[in-house]
Amino acid sequence: MFPDRWPGVGLVLLRLTLAGMLVQPVVQHWSGHWPPFSAVLFCLELGCAGLLLFGLWTPIVACLITLAEVVFFVNSYGSTHLLAASLGLIVLMLGPGAWSIDSRLFGRRRIHIEILRRSS
Repeated sequence: MFPDRWPGVGLVLLRLTLAGMLVQPVVQHWSGHWPPFSAVLFCLELGCAGLLLFGLWTPIVACLITLAEVVFFVNSYGSTHLLAASLGLIVLMLGPGAWSIDSRLFGRRRIHIEILRRSS
């Protein structure tokens, strides 16, 4: 489903908020003095934030974001990672919305099932 109107606006705002939360730590700590494993996850999150902004491959991206944020939270990098993991899970469950590339690529499809009746 790709909700439109007000639910679609809500999903766009949710995607923008999550993408902003992912970009903010990278911009804040731009010096690059991260442990190697964290640097890989930060780069993964930065790429996922870009895809999330446009709503491309949203279920896959939201799953990757959720997993990366849970790893950051477990390694005790801060409680904001728990919030980002929760938002990633919400985006994963709700989908991208009508204003996304996913909705243009995959669109709404209606399946008509005809019930065949026997003529007696």
